[in-house]
Amino acid sequence: MDKKRSIVAAAILVFKEKGIDKTKISDIVKEAGIAQGTFYLYFPSKLSLMPAIAEVMVEKTLAIVEDTVKEDVSIPIKLEQLVEAIFKVTHDYREVQALIYSGLASTEHLKEWETVYAPIYSWVHELLKSARNEAVVRSSINPETTAKLIIGLVESAAEQVYLYDSNQEEQAGKQKKEVIEFLYHALGIIR
Repeated sequence: MDKKRSIVAAAILVFKEKGIDKTKISDIVKEAGIAQGTFYLYFPSKLSLMPAIAEVMVEKTLAIVEDTVKEDVSIPIKLEQLVEAIFKVTHDYREVQALIYSGLASTEHLKEWETVYAPIYSWVHELLKSARNEAVVRSSINPETTAKLIIGLVESAAEQVYLYDSNQEEQAGKQKKEVIEFLYHALGIIR
């Protein structure tokens, strides 16, 4: 693992343990096993780590999506698998997700969110282009814009269950079902 990734991995661990406010850069570099000066070669502050942490989560999300969504199934099934994958990521990494949101919201780095999310948006965009070309979804969708809306909807639905709701497992199934129904209707998918 390169030094930048080591710093990010260490920061995730320390932020989860101590919280963002109580974490010092010295805590992060100790965990990473590097000199404090090395930290500053990559990041000017602890909060400047947030986009890098978000990038790691987007990479994990995309890997789980690509692993979960099968090539040999119909577009509607791919959408269901996409919803399942994003719910899984949110469940498995809920502490990191909460960390990212609180860290990004408290910094000027929030504006970098769309750039960080570009790979996942691109993946969904390509799925929607294929669906439109195959006449599986309504022809009037804009794949680029709709990709962002889908990711926003699915992530928000998963976050409502895993970050804010105390009755998680029971609510997760209901939430996924409603999201899928909503997507089918919004995209004009006939079942």
